[in-house]
Amino acid sequence: MRLLDANILMYASFDVFPQHARTKKWLDARLNDTDTPLGIPWESIMAFVRLSSNPRIMQPAISVAEAWAQVRSWLAMPCVWMPVATVRHRHYLDTFLNMPKMNHKLVADAHLAALAIEHGLVMVSADSDFRLFPGLRMEDPTI
Repeated sequence: MRLLDANILMYASFDVFPQHARTKKWLDARLNDTDTPLGIPWESIMAFVRLSSNPRIMQPAISVAEAWAQVRSWLAMPCVWMPVATVRHRHYLDTFLNMPKMNHKLVADAHLAALAIEHGLVMVSADSDFRLFPGLRMEDPTI
């Protein structure tokens, strides 16, 4: 079982990225595997909508409605679920947010890492910063 970071959603969705073909193939295979749950948290979904519709980041950007339509198609897949924080979340955040290398750029990553660990999920991301979180299992489909 896996938890997706927004960068995987972006790379799989837009052919302007060099990681597109490999990531799209990987994501399509996961979405069609009805036996293995695929976690897409709200944080990754909202980041996808925000980034894909921002003309400073995407050229050409898509509309918020188009981004949301893509999200709706993912959420309609039988294998997709939305993991949410449990009472154990605070324990992992306490550990991660007090790490010596913690800074403002890693706060959102710490939240996703905690979410993945508390649900026993593999974090799927191309962001190497996730390797800073002890106990987090990683997968990078872009390499």
